Formats: sequence, structure tokens, C-alpha cells
Amino acid sequence: MTNDEYTDAAMEAEFAEDEDIRRAALGFISDAWAEAIACGVDADAVAHAAMFTALADLVSTYGEDAVAKLAEGLPERIQRGDYTVNRILQ
Repeated sequence: MTNDEYTDAAMEAEFAEDEDIRRAALGFISDAWAEAIACGVDADAVAHAAMFTALADLVSTYGEDAVAKLAEGLPERIQRGDYTVNRILQ
């Protein structure tokens, strides 16, 4: 195996691992969300709490400027359908 092939394989493995971690994280968040709803918490309240928690964590990790820059791109991503779960792809 050449160095380039090794690097490519390592990058693919790391990407797959990151994807698995993100999928697991989404599962935990989805379970907590469903539990809150089942306990009678309003879905809007859960959504706002989740957004606050996520943004606060990102700010503590990356700082206000970086998170503000990330947030600037959200309207376009939302309109593009990046956050639409049950969209129809043509």
C-alpha cells in the first residue's frame, strides 16, 4: 500500500467513524426529544431549548464570532432543504 493509498484509507475510515458518531448523537438527541414530548413538554419549548443548548455549546467551544458566521449560512441551508427530514428528491 502506498502512502497516498494509506492516507486515503485513513481519511475514509475517519469519515466513517465521524458519521457513525454523528448518527449515534442524533439518536440520543431524538430519544431525549421524544421523551420530553411524551412527558408533556411543548415541542416548541424543546426545540428552543435544544437550539439554545447547541448554540451555547458551540460558542463555548469556538467563540461568538465563529458561531455567528455559522449562523449566517443557516437561512440558505434551511431554504435549500438541508434540515427537511421528509423531503422528496427528484
